[in-house]
Amino acid sequence: MREVYFDYGAANPLGPEVVEAMIPYLKEQFGNPLSVHRFGDAPRQAVEDAREKVAALIGARSNEIYFVASGSEANNLAVKGIALMNRKRGKHIVVSAIEHLSVINATQTMEKLGFEVTRVPVDKYGQVDPADVSTALREDTTLVSIMHANSEIGTIQPIAEIAKVVKDESKAYFHTDAVATVGTIRVDVKELGVSLLSLAGNQFYGPKGTGALYIKRATRIMPLIDGGVQEAGRRAGTENVPAIVGLGVAADLAKGDVQDRMAQLVPLRARLIERLTKEIDHVYLTGHPTERLPGHVSVVVEYIEGEAMLLLLNMQGVAASSGSTCTSRALKGSHVLTAIGIEPGLANGSLVLTLGRESTVEDVDYFAEVFPPIVERLRQMSPLYEEA
Repeated sequence: MREVYFDYGAANPLGPEVVEAMIPYLKEQFGNPLSVHRFGDAPRQAVEDAREKVAALIGARSNEIYFVASGSEANNLAVKGIALMNRKRGKHIVVSAIEHLSVINATQTMEKLGFEVTRVPVDKYGQVDPADVSTALREDTTLVSIMHANSEIGTIQPIAEIAKVVKDESKAYFHTDAVATVGTIRVDVKELGVSLLSLAGNQFYGPKGTGALYIKRATRIMPLIDGGVQEAGRRAGTENVPAIVGLGVAADLAKGDVQDRMAQLVPLRARLIERLTKEIDHVYLTGHPTERLPGHVSVVVEYIEGEAMLLLLNMQGVAASSGSTCTSRALKGSHVLTAIGIEPGLANGSLVLTLGRESTVEDVDYFAEVFPPIVERLRQMSPLYEEA
């Protein structure tokens, strides 16, 4: 039995260079970056070096990068921090219908505090039409948050076009959740035209529990964590130096080889999609066929449920997912699949395969061999399939 890991969207292994760079800051370089004595010197410099590397990855200035503990924290800081700081100017927020739960739930919290939220629809591929964002904008809109790419269906959004609409037609800040794209495809904040951008290290071979929020200069935002002066007063708490160092090294490595990663993954993605959709009946691709993450394949399989597929795939050595890691254990339907018009019965058969730099043609072909018998076995037990 071959072991195949097709769940890179949930977690990436730490790169060996990342581990090596972190070790000194877990041992001898243990000082606090805020300390004025010599034990704080090396950790402080390491944090600033990492800040420069993360900034370079996305085309930002180093003083526009603020370290946080995850992509979800970055999204919460962006949504709540902008809304609260600018509430005297307006209390209206615009998001898409397929945002990550850290944005969806943050906006629901803001609604409880008296804010209004407009949720822009998406088309059958999961893309936002910039014209719909234009329609949603109001005089009191202070924030628009549209994700760069969706981790469940892989669709990449026309962020630069949307940002131009927001800039030309409102005074709102524009935030993008780029957790799924930074380190995976080329991302430049100036080209995108965003005011804020969220990223997470575990998506590009950095440590879990690391993230950053890009905040463009002159952007007014309220901290969510009160305390010390860390991160220029925008995120209090002693810095997790080893993790930040690891994030910086992962960012530096990603900047150097992101094009090579894309060149490797796109053909594998195409091969996997072709075999899945042509060799198994009643399998449908979800998300955009071309404007999607390079190593991302998402389908729905008719007449069977995702959880059963995952369990049987696991018995064959294949690790996969049936949606966003943050929703797969929630025991409720996917808001993303609902938004793109997938009916609930079909949505239950969702399967998400995310590839990484360790993925090979042999992995793809092994999956294509073991998956059809699993589908056949489950369909033979399905009363819906029997009726069909």
